[in-house]
Amino acid sequence: MYAMKRVYSPFKSELTFRLSPATSGAWKDGFLWKTRVPSGSKVSCTPGSIRAVISSDDKVLEPYSKEASNKEVNELVISSSSDNLGKGGIDVRAVITIRKKMKEKINEKIEDQWEYFVNGIGRGILIQLVSEEIDPETNSGKSVQASVRGWLPKPSNNEHIIEYSADFTVPFDFGNPGAVLATNLHGKEFYLMEIVVHGFDSGPIFFPANTWIHSSKDNPDSRIIFRNQAYLPSRTPPGIKDLRREDLLSLRGNGKGERKTHDRIYDYALYNDLGNPDKDEELARPVLGGEKWPYPRRCRTGRPPTKKDPTCETRIEKPHPVYVPRDETFEEIKQNTFSTGRLKALLHNLIPAITASLSSSDIPFTCFSEIDKLYNDGFILRSEELKEIAQIPFMGTFMKQVLSVGERLLVYDIPAVIKRDRFAWLRDSEFARQTLAGVNPVNIEILKEFPILSKLDHAVYGPPESAITEELIARELNGMSVEKAIEEKRLFIIDYHDMLLPFIEKMNSLPGRKAYASRSVFFHDQAGILRPIAIELSLPSSPSSPCNKHVYTHGHDATTHWIWKLAKAHVCSNDAGVHQLVNHWLRTHACMETYIIATHRQLSAMHPVYKLLHPHMRYTLEINALARQSLINGGGIIEACFSPGKFAMEISSAAYQNMWQFDMEALPADLVRRGMAVEDPSMPCGVRLVIEDYPYASDGLLIWSAIKEYVESYVDHFYSEPNSVTSDIELQAWWNEIKNKGHFDKRSEPWWPKLNTKEDLSGILTTMIWIASGQHAAINFGQYPFGGYMPNRPTLMRKLIPLENENDHERFIQNPQHTFLSSLPTQLQATKIMAAQDTLSTHSPDEEYLGQVSHLHSHWINDREMVELFNRFSARLEEIEGIINLRNKDARLKNRNGAGVPPYELLLPTSGPGVTGRGIPNSISI
Repeated sequence: MYAMKRVYSPFKSELTFRLSPATSGAWKDGFLWKTRVPSGSKVSCTPGSIRAVISSDDKVLEPYSKEASNKEVNELVISSSSDNLGKGGIDVRAVITIRKKMKEKINEKIEDQWEYFVNGIGRGILIQLVSEEIDPETNSGKSVQASVRGWLPKPSNNEHIIEYSADFTVPFDFGNPGAVLATNLHGKEFYLMEIVVHGFDSGPIFFPANTWIHSSKDNPDSRIIFRNQAYLPSRTPPGIKDLRREDLLSLRGNGKGERKTHDRIYDYALYNDLGNPDKDEELARPVLGGEKWPYPRRCRTGRPPTKKDPTCETRIEKPHPVYVPRDETFEEIKQNTFSTGRLKALLHNLIPAITASLSSSDIPFTCFSEIDKLYNDGFILRSEELKEIAQIPFMGTFMKQVLSVGERLLVYDIPAVIKRDRFAWLRDSEFARQTLAGVNPVNIEILKEFPILSKLDHAVYGPPESAITEELIARELNGMSVEKAIEEKRLFIIDYHDMLLPFIEKMNSLPGRKAYASRSVFFHDQAGILRPIAIELSLPSSPSSPCNKHVYTHGHDATTHWIWKLAKAHVCSNDAGVHQLVNHWLRTHACMETYIIATHRQLSAMHPVYKLLHPHMRYTLEINALARQSLINGGGIIEACFSPGKFAMEISSAAYQNMWQFDMEALPADLVRRGMAVEDPSMPCGVRLVIEDYPYASDGLLIWSAIKEYVESYVDHFYSEPNSVTSDIELQAWWNEIKNKGHFDKRSEPWWPKLNTKEDLSGILTTMIWIASGQHAAINFGQYPFGGYMPNRPTLMRKLIPLENENDHERFIQNPQHTFLSSLPTQLQATKIMAAQDTLSTHSPDEEYLGQVSHLHSHWINDREMVELFNRFSARLEEIEGIINLRNKDARLKNRNGAGVPPYELLLPTSGPGVTGRGIPNSISI
C-alpha cells in the first residue's frame, strides 16, 4: 500500500544501542512512582531520554546524565541534516524503546542473544514512517521504510529497557509523520514502549505505544502506531485517514473463531462462561444476557460450547489464563507484585490451604475469643502449596508468616472497624453510621410515606397491613410525630425486600443458608445522629403463614437485645450480598467492561475521547476475566461465602433488569433519586445533601465536581464548533454501540441520554470516569477494613431467628452467644472470605491514581493547553485531599470523627500500596 524509492542516508548502519536512563528520583524500591506533569511543561521530552525503567533487584537506580544523551542525539541529527541539505532529503532517526521481561528463563536469555544479532543485521524489526500528507502518485500517505538495527548493549543496571534505532532520509516535502507501521519479523512478540522520531524542524515527534507487537508469524499485518496528536475524525490529516480506519477494523474482528493470546480483538459475548456442566451438573449456571436473565455483555473469547449445554462456553480453569485482548493483560510488574502474584496465590494456594487445614473441623466459632485469635494468634496452615506463597511479594501485608516444616501461621491484620474500638460494631449508632460511611453507603434512601408496602407485598401476601406501622415508628421518635419526621426528612430506609424475596425460598433450600428479605428504618434525630428504629424480616408466604413477616426493635431487656442483634446481622448479610453482586460487580466492573470494549472498537487511538478515557480502562478486562474464572463462577468464592450461593448472579441479573439506569449512575442524580439530596442550583454540583454528615456523598461530590470541571473543559477544547458532536462519526458509533450492543437488553429504554451537544457528552464521560475511579474506590477498598471482622458484616447467615414456639428458642435462651455465633459463617467460610476481602482491598505498587500520570504515559497528548488543564485537575485533587483530611478532624462530624470512630478516607485520592482504606485509582484494576 505504501511504497517509496529509498534514498541515501549518511547515518551509520550500526545503531547506537543504549540502555535507557531513569529520571532521578522516579524509581524507589524497584517500582515506578508516578508524578503529576509539571505545570507549564511542554508535551515533549529531551531527545534520548527514556521515561521508564524496571529494576529487578529493588535497587534505586543511579541518576543518569540527560545532558550527555541530549547532546549525543542532537549533534547527530543536526550535523547529519545540515551536511546533507540538497543531497536528496532530510536525515531523521527513529529511536525505538523496547522493554524486556523482568524475569527470564535461560532459554529466553539465549533467544535474546539471537534477537540482538538479528536486529543488528536489520532482519528483526521493520519501521515505516507514514506522513500526514498525501503522495499524489499513490493517493496514500507518503512513506519511507527502514530496518531497525543494533548490537548487544554493554552491561547496565537498566537491563530491562533497551533502545534501537532506524535511520531514514525523507524528501524535503515529506511533511510530519503521523503514524508508524511496525513489523515484527522475530518468532515471538516484544513490548514496544514508544518511538521517538528526531530530525524534523518541529522537534522530536512522539509515538507512544505501550503495546505488544505480535510476531508476523502469528499475524502478517503491521501494527499501526499513531503520534500523540489528538484528531477528531473530520480533522484527521489526509495521509493517515486510511490507517485510522484500518486500525479500528483490526480491533473489531469478525466475531468468529476462538481468540488467541496474541489477538487484540474486542467483541461482545453473553455471560455464558460462569458454569461448568461438563464437570458437574451442580455447576451448571444460566446464561446471563437475554430476555430471561438480562445483563451487560462481556468481552468475547470464542471458546467452543460445552458438551452438555451448547448455549454455554467451555471454561478455562485456573491457573490457565482467560483471553483478554493482548494489551489488556497485567504488565509484568503488576503480575509479579500483585494481581497474578497475590491474587493467584489467594485463589490457587491460600484458599485451598485454608480449606485443607480447616475442612475437617468446619465448625462455627464458639466464642468471640476464637475470632480474636485470627488477629492475635492465628492458625496453622499445612500445605505444600504454601511454598509458593512465601515467594510472592506483598503477600505478607495481611498475614504474618512463621515458618516451620510444612507449616505456616496465618495471622490476619486487625480490621479498621475494630482497631480503635473493639466493641463499636455492637452499637446501633455504628450499624447506622456504616450506611453513610461504610463500604456500601449507596442503598440508604429517604422514607417518603407510610405504609411501607410495595407491589410485591400485595402480590405475595394479598392486601396485607404494613408490618412496620406508624404507631411502632412513633414510639421511637422521641415525641415527634411520624408526619413531622417525614416532612423534615428524618426517616430513612434500606429496602432489600423486593430485590431478595423472589429468591429467598431457593436460597434457604441451600445447605447452611438461611435468609430473609429485609427492610430497615432509621431515624436522624435533631442531634444529627442516625439510628435504626425497626427491622422487618420477611419470608415467602406459606399456607401456615400467609403473612410471614416479623418486625424487630432494639428493646432493652436481654432477650430482645440478642434478638435485635440477630436481626441486624441478617440485614448486614443482605447488605454484603447486594454490595458485592449489584453495587460492586454489576454497577462498576460489568458495566465498565462494555464501555471499554466500545471505546476500543469505535474510537481511534487518535480520538480525544479515547485519550481521555484511556487511563480509566487499565486492567479492567483482565481483572473481570479473573473474576469470571474464580470469583463469580459456579462454585467460586462468591457463591461459597455469600448468602445467595448458586443464585448469586441471578440476583445480579434481576437487579440489572429492575434497577439499573445509566443516567442514574451519575452521583448527583443517584443522590436525588434516593432522596438523599435535593436539587439546589446554588450548590457546586447542583444538589444539597439532606444529611450534611454523609461522608461518602459529601466527599464524593468533591471528586465528582473536579472530574466534571476537567471533562467539560476538555470537551469544550475539542468540540468548539457547532454540531461538532453530532457530526463526529466515531463518537456517535461509540455511543450507539454501548446502548445497542454492550447493553443490548436495555437498548430500547427511554432514559438513555442523548448525545447531541457538548453538555450531553460531558455528562456521559463524567459518569464513566466517576464509575471507574471514585465510585469503585468507595465501594471496593473498604471491604477488609469493614468486613474483615465477621460479626460486623457477615456475608451469610446459617440460621433463622428462633421463634418462641420453636425448639431452638430454648437453646437460644440458655446460650444466646452460641446461637449468634453459630448463625454466622463457619470458621472455614470466615477465613476464606477474609482472605478474599483483604486481597480485593489491596492497592498494587504500580497503581495509577486519579490526577496522576505515569512516566510510561507522559506523552499521552501533544497539546500544551490540555496538559495545563490536567495539571489544574491534579492540583484540585490535592486541594480536595486537604479538605477531606480537615473534615476528618472536625468534631462536629460524628460519622467520621469521635471516640473510636475511624476517619472516612475511602475517597482520599492518593494511597500507598497495601490495604490502606484510601486511594482512588484511575481504573478498576482489582
